[in-house]
Order: sequence, then C-alpha cells, then structure tokens
Amino acid sequence: MLTNIHPKLPMRNKAQTKDYYINKLGFNELGAIDYDGYLMIEKDNIQIHFFEFKDLVPRENYGQIYIRTDNIDSLYQTLLNDNIVEIHPNGALETKTWGQREFSLLDPDNNLLTFGQGI
Repeated sequence: MLTNIHPKLPMRNKAQTKDYYINKLGFNELGAIDYDGYLMIEKDNIQIHFFEFKDLVPRENYGQIYIRTDNIDSLYQTLLNDNIVEIHPNGALETKTWGQREFSLLDPDNNLLTFGQGI
C-alpha cells in the first residue's frame, strides 16, 4: 500500500538550496508551479522536498536523509574529481561494519545527506 517516501528538510534560502542541489548534485526542479517557501527536487527515482525555515540555525539542525545508490564509487569519485561539493569531514567513503559503503555531505543548511550502497 505504501509506494514512496519524500523527505522534507528545512531550508533558510530557497535560491541557495536550489543552486546547491541542482547545480552541484545534479537534481532537477520538480513541478510546474514555483511555490513560495517550498521547493521540490528530483533525481533518478528520488524526490526531496524543502520547506522554508528562515530562522534555522544550521549548527542546531539535525535534518538528515539516507540515499541509496547503485554505484557509490562512481558518484563519490565524480564529486571529488569535479570538486563539486565538500565531503563531510567525518564522511569520507568507507565500508561500514554493517555491510554498506557510505559517504556523507552537508548541504548549506547543515542537512546531512548520507549516500550508501550495500556490499
């Protein structure tokens, strides 16, 4: 009965969030209507939604999502080679004891994006 999940994360500045996800991570804007204070993006089979929270203090933000991928090594290398985004200081690509290869990024609002692939 359940078919999808679309996480909603806070953002302080829609233009900055849109730029990061579209121009750095390769997402596309979703929908034909530009909603004030709301952003929807998609890439491949996932969507992420954002709601405006102008008073968000990034260091106090604990928003996070886990994104599964089927080619984590290529994705990670592309981000590194093209110097597109900074990898989280504690989030370099590594194989975890729970059977996943993972790496993490922080977006402009300190939302944690963890990418993972089963090994």
